[in-house]
Order: sequence, then structure tokens, then C-alpha cells
Amino acid sequence: MEQRDDVVVVGAGVVGLATALALLEDGRGVRVIEARRIGSGSSHGNCGTITPSHAPPLAAPGRVGEALRMMVRPDAPLYIRPRVDPRLWRWLWRFAGRCNLRDWEASARAKSLLLNDSRARLCEWIGRHGLDCEFAESGEDYVFRSPAAFERGQHELDLLRELGVDVEVIDGPAFDAQEPAVLPGTAGAIRFRGDAVLRPDRYVDELARVVRARGGRIDEECALQRLEDSTAGAALHTSAGILHAREVVVAAGAWSPNLARAIDAPWLAGAMQPGKGYSITYDPPPLVPRRPLVLRDWSVCVTSWPSGFRLGSTMEFSGFDERLRPRRLAALERAARASLREPAGPVVRERWCGWG
Repeated sequence: MEQRDDVVVVGAGVVGLATALALLEDGRGVRVIEARRIGSGSSHGNCGTITPSHAPPLAAPGRVGEALRMMVRPDAPLYIRPRVDPRLWRWLWRFAGRCNLRDWEASARAKSLLLNDSRARLCEWIGRHGLDCEFAESGEDYVFRSPAAFERGQHELDLLRELGVDVEVIDGPAFDAQEPAVLPGTAGAIRFRGDAVLRPDRYVDELARVVRARGGRIDEECALQRLEDSTAGAALHTSAGILHAREVVVAAGAWSPNLARAIDAPWLAGAMQPGKGYSITYDPPPLVPRRPLVLRDWSVCVTSWPSGFRLGSTMEFSGFDERLRPRRLAALERAARASLREPAGPVVRERWCGWG
């Protein structure tokens, strides 16, 4: 008789592993398969902020013009690498159609429901499972050097307050006095007290530990090649052989469009585009910010944990180009030098890029 798993989860990033753990708690049997290594995608090198404050979507009024202007700047926070890619341009055309006030607000409301629910559950989840991931209910500060940017940054605050986000607007001198890690001259700051932070790679490692401790199986270097119906479930053709399962959850994140043909979902190929982000991780410098910062003039995030200090962000639409672009990493460091007394740590531990 063929061996049949109860549930197979495709993808061992944060979503796949969290799904696996929730299923195990409900008494299901779970096997997770991962094409590379655990947490090798965006779960590894992102900035680790937990942000109900990020409810407004990227598709916002005026974003199209902003993106077009940034296309001539390879180090811009939002960069679309010019190239012949019909799938990308069809996606961008649909994206442009969503850059209006009605859709922006509707998306923010829907996204906020997910973010607020996730934030409310996370602390309990970490405590219940004993996840050692440097979690802190820190809040987060948006920091502005330009008075004009500070004024623009307040345009969405009424909606965020309506959505339940705890917002405080702080003038520049008051913020400089509160946050010794920033250079003098802040135009103003916006504090989101309900945001939090964790170290994302450690969070994923801890999820994997608990999944295994509860009887789940995780197979790395096991790429899904084809999914098809079979008797009483599904057959998964993988790089390590054929698996059989009663049910399958696909949690492949940015790689989902590449699986469109494999899982017989052709619509998926054009529904998503991978957004490439960058980060640099250091040993902590002597003076770090008291809470995560977003340097809004440059759209650069600054996070620190007892074990590390990270500069990150940017959004690059360049497909699955794995090149680590020095110019974009340099933009992170340039923003930190313009804003922080200690813009880098004594030792660089990792220069990273990945897709979300």
C-alpha cells in the first residue's frame, strides 16, 4: 500500500510553518516540503517588524507617477527594472488601475483586519509555544528629515486611527530629545505604539523546532514539480519522489507564480509579481534606536535585537534575478548615515536580498 500523509504543506517559510503548527494543534498529521532550506525566502532577511500600521497598500493614488520617476534611479526605494516582460507589464497595468482612493481605502480596510488579528494573536502564540525569537512589543517610529515629507506622511493617519491603530505625532525637537540614536534635525516622527518586532530568521527556526517536536515532518531540498488528483486526495510529484496526501496547502509565497502550471492554476502566473528587498545585518553598534525606525525620506527600516542590527527595505521588481546589487545596498547605508549617530555595527554578518 502507498504511504499517504494527512496534510502536505508546500513551503517552509513563516506562513507554511505557522500553518503546519496550527494544523498539528488541531490534531492533523503534517509533512512540510521545501524546495530549498527552511526560511530561505523572505522569512530570513526581512526587518522583522509586526505592523498593523502598514495597512495602507502600495497601490495608492499618485503611485504610478512616483514609480515612473523612480525607474531612472536604480537605487530608488521603489524600482522597476526596465525590460521586456509581458507578464510584468500586464500586472503593472492592473496595479495602476488600483491606484485610486476608493480601492486604496478598501484594500487598507481588508488588510487591516488581517494585520490586527495577527498582531493580537502573536504574543499569545509565542508564549504558548515558547518561541525564542527576540520578540518585543516595542512600537515603531516613522522618522522624517524633510518637513514636506512629514506633512505628507500624516495624510493617512485619520484612516489608520479609524482602523484601530494607536498613533502619536511627535515634533522634531521632542523626538530628537526622546531618541538619542538619531542625528539632530528631525522634522518630526509618527509613533505606532501597537507595532512590535522579532528576529524573523529565529522565529522561523523556532516554528520548525516546534513543528518537529509535535510530530510534524519537514523535508528540505524537496521541490514540488507537479500536483494532481489521486484516489482520496492528491499526488505530489517532487524532486525527491512522489508523495500522496489527503489534502495539500500551497504556501510558496513569491514563488507561487512559478508553480501555476504545476498545480493547474494558470491564473496564478499573472496574479503576482515577486518584490525583491535587501538588507544588511551587523553586530549591534554601541548606540541603537529604542524601537524600530522607518526612515521615511528613504523608505529604509532600522531594527535591532540583542543579537543583531539590520538595515533593510526597498522594493525592486526585477523578476527572480538573484543578483545582490551593491548600489541598492549602498542606498541603505547612505540613509542610515544621514539619520543615525551609529549607522552601522562593527561587523557585517550578512548582505542579503530576497522576495516577498
